[in-house]
Amino acid sequence: MIALTLIVFLALLFAGMPISFVLLGSAMSYFLFNPIAPSIIAQRMSGSLELFPLLAVPFFVFAGAAMARGGIADRLYGFAEALVGHWRGGLAQVAVINSLFMGAMSGSSNADAAIDARTVVPIMRKQGYSNGFASAISACSGVIAPVLPPSIGLIIYGLLTNTSIGQLFIGGIIPAFLIAAALMITVHQVAKRRGYGALRPHRMPVREIAVKARHALWALAMPFLLLFGLRIGWFTPTELGAIAAAYALFVGLFIYRGFTFGETYELARESAHTTANVMLIIATSAIFSVVLTLEEVPQTVVGYLVDMTDNKYVALALINVLLLLLGTVMEGLSLMVILAPLFLQVMQRFGIDPIHFGVVLIVNLTIGSVTPPIGSVLFTVCSITKCSIEEFTRESIPLLMALIVVLFLITFLPATVVFLPRLLF
Repeated sequence: MIALTLIVFLALLFAGMPISFVLLGSAMSYFLFNPIAPSIIAQRMSGSLELFPLLAVPFFVFAGAAMARGGIADRLYGFAEALVGHWRGGLAQVAVINSLFMGAMSGSSNADAAIDARTVVPIMRKQGYSNGFASAISACSGVIAPVLPPSIGLIIYGLLTNTSIGQLFIGGIIPAFLIAAALMITVHQVAKRRGYGALRPHRMPVREIAVKARHALWALAMPFLLLFGLRIGWFTPTELGAIAAAYALFVGLFIYRGFTFGETYELARESAHTTANVMLIIATSAIFSVVLTLEEVPQTVVGYLVDMTDNKYVALALINVLLLLLGTVMEGLSLMVILAPLFLQVMQRFGIDPIHFGVVLIVNLTIGSVTPPIGSVLFTVCSITKCSIEEFTRESIPLLMALIVVLFLITFLPATVVFLPRLLF
């Protein structure tokens, strides 16, 4: 039966079906020949969504959409340009810093990369950057967003593994800055080799930087206010989503005036569409996880790993390689929902900190979203910039290598992830 399920899974996947239908169809093929009542499909799908913390997902999705449209992105770009515009490869450096700022608000690699693709890439092309490199830096810098709070991926991982979402949020901060640093170093080397210059010859005066910071103050204050409120117990991660949505709506409507009351319906509609996609993947993945559980796949995987090694770092390295390969052909959220419960037993067996593993998992799967052949962020950016997949792939190689170096750095140095959570909680 598991062989039939795998065949149906691969057939639907390569037929180009949406991943939620791939999961549902392959699971249904399993239950057709299983004595368990097919009604379990509907029960598990509905039951997987009856989790109060999942309310945070639509709230954060709405907050990200409001941030993108509310004029916040423009002010953050201006502040990023003031900070690093004088560096070699200035525009590409601005794209990385801008992703660091936006990532602390949107929590979505697709949203962050799409903003850069629409705003920064056209300017980069005018300044002599190749379309491929401009598109690649927009996509790869989007890897920062899902690691920072409010990360939807970290919320869902926390629910699946019963791990503190607050600690996961804090645990992603240092890795996010490491990713930004690695990308900026890589940009500097590429810019030096190709002759990409700075936006201006000298550092911007401190007074002008302060003016740019003041203009972006409402945007910059949001992540600090939310994390502070979460840490001292003003609200839970679920309530944090509602606060973030209300804050983004207030700033967009009344402070920056990036949209009107009449446009809030379109914001809500866009957010509902995105939320529905996420929830359908979660629901269908729950059915697929039942198949894995009945066939004792988690126990089998643990057994193989134990037979291969008794060192947790070797096990983590093997898992990383497996996930990087799977990430090239499957959507990251689906992989996480399927594999996080599976790897929970691996963590317990090897004594791996779930906070550490969660951040490593998110970084790994987000890297997969910018790799061909079906990376979601890759297609989002290329559809906007009209860059060919071949050119994108060629130009993204040094950036992907930098991301993979950071991935294995945080894998083998757990303190880069768990230091802040242990310090603050």
